[in-house]
Amino acid sequence: MTENHASDLYDAVNNWGPSDDFFLGFATTVPGARLLDLGCGTGGLTIAAAKAGCIVTGVDPDQPSLQAARAKPGAGSVAWIDGNSRAIPSTALFDVALMTSNVVQEILDDDELARSLADIAAHLVPGGRLAFDSRDPNARGWEAWTKERTHKIVHLPQGASQHWYQTTQVDERTGLVDFCAHEISPDGIERVECGPIRFRSEGQLRAMLDHAGLAVDDVFGGYHGEPVGRGIGTLTFTAHRP
Repeated sequence: MTENHASDLYDAVNNWGPSDDFFLGFATTVPGARLLDLGCGTGGLTIAAAKAGCIVTGVDPDQPSLQAARAKPGAGSVAWIDGNSRAIPSTALFDVALMTSNVVQEILDDDELARSLADIAAHLVPGGRLAFDSRDPNARGWEAWTKERTHKIVHLPQGASQHWYQTTQVDERTGLVDFCAHEISPDGIERVECGPIRFRSEGQLRAMLDHAGLAVDDVFGGYHGEPVGRGIGTLTFTAHRP
């Protein structure tokens, strides 16, 4: 297994899809927008936005992901920052901010997410816009995270790998869901990586945005403008700084 295996696997499992089209379209509504991608991960969307003409800053606390992002073609046009929202330069201003790939669910603590939203608001120009997604707890998506329903073959530089998700514990009161990502790598070894994420309701997220000083524009149930509850089980928010 190479040192880039985790990022290669992430990119193979999470290939370009409708969510990327939505967020790229949102980012490029303003030509040449100054864009903040908070929780940019391995940088696929981040670099695509830069290629589309945005002036992009990508921020992520996971060093291996940032290392993979920096190694991709076109990465030199992005300002990469290792850290969370507190690492955003104090003088930086943005026209658009993104938090994609359900990254808000990886921020388990409500106070930390509230701080992240407040930091984003502080760095948006008046009228600046934010978009992010989070899975809708009412859709109970964790029930589909089984080997039978998520198993896929992904192709890596080292060969074909099996991959699936398995939910292990759910606390519906707090919204905390524990799950494991399983992989049988090309060398035949099974590896398991487990951790929690947090599901929050539309009402909870609306309240947090309001507290951060951001006004909600739309909430969709998917990435094609579907109403909440009639899409694919997401809460796709757009908001702005008044």
